Amino acid sequence: MKRWLALMLAAALLLSGCGIKQPETRQAVYLDVFDTVTTLSAVGLSERDFQQTAEKIHETLLHYHRLFDIYNDYEGLNNLKTVNDNAGLSPVAVDEEIIRLLLDCRDYYDLTDHGVNAAMGSVLRLWQETRTMALDNPEKAALPTDAALRAAAEHCGWDTVRIDQAASTVYLTDPEQSLDVGAIAKGWAAGKAAQLAPSGFLISVGGNVCATGPKDGDTPWVVGVADPDGGEGYLRTLYDWDKAIVTSGDYQRYFELDGVRYHHIIDPQTLYPATRFRSVTVVCTDSGLADALSTALFVLPLEEGKALAEKTGAEAMWLDTQGNLSETPGFSTYLAE
Repeated sequence: MKRWLALMLAAALLLSGCGIKQPETRQAVYLDVFDTVTTLSAVGLSERDFQQTAEKIHETLLHYHRLFDIYNDYEGLNNLKTVNDNAGLSPVAVDEEIIRLLLDCRDYYDLTDHGVNAAMGSVLRLWQETRTMALDNPEKAALPTDAALRAAAEHCGWDTVRIDQAASTVYLTDPEQSLDVGAIAKGWAAGKAAQLAPSGFLISVGGNVCATGPKDGDTPWVVGVADPDGGEGYLRTLYDWDKAIVTSGDYQRYFELDGVRYHHIIDPQTLYPATRFRSVTVVCTDSGLADALSTALFVLPLEEGKALAEKTGAEAMWLDTQGNLSETPGFSTYLAE
């Protein structure tokens, strides 16, 4: 599930104080990571220091992009596509970062009561194929059948995902199974990349935002949560000193058939796009967890989602399909209004 998510940098680079010289804001934009826009921002660094750090972060993100790619092969590299291609055949030796990500994915699966499942690639592939057909050749597109979805759902368990940390191998014992870490990978990678940045960096990977500290002294970054109905305004603007902020929404990565919109966030219970919310925003200290939670809270009922947010120490905001906003008690701490 590759997502162009709802978070956008809103006024992050605007400097206040008319007539007062402000530290220069530097920015780098990349288009080759996780099929989305990556923006790196910092205030007060020299051009040389910023470029060196930006290049290091970019190379790290690009490495993760290749490791977690399920669509493309790379010479001399075993990635998740390699693992999927060898399902039912043999274990695949992989980079330790793949091992770490998959262990976290398994933990998130348990933590969210199966609300986010990186092992359900067999189901997600059916929806991805339909989306591609609907966009490229809508006259021939058709939804996956219930029978096909139910059959694919038989191959989504973690009991057939064998992770050998000592040997650094991954083996899918079920030949019909495949992995898809799209609900977690960008946030997870952004969090790892943030560890390479000095204090005061803002990293946005397709809207998965990480701040490594205030942008200038005690001045927070300001991050806008996009309005699902579009327009130039924002649903909310948030202060970010040192947190990860991630939004999942139904208004990016979608297709339409017969006048009905189908988005990319699939409910593991129904096997269809989740229908409770338009967007969910999560704020917490761990970027990978924030990404996983933004998906899980999108598919779970509101009260279950609130309980999960409280359990994990995260704050969250939900916009339901009727336009009603709900928040955890501490979410207002981050509101910039």
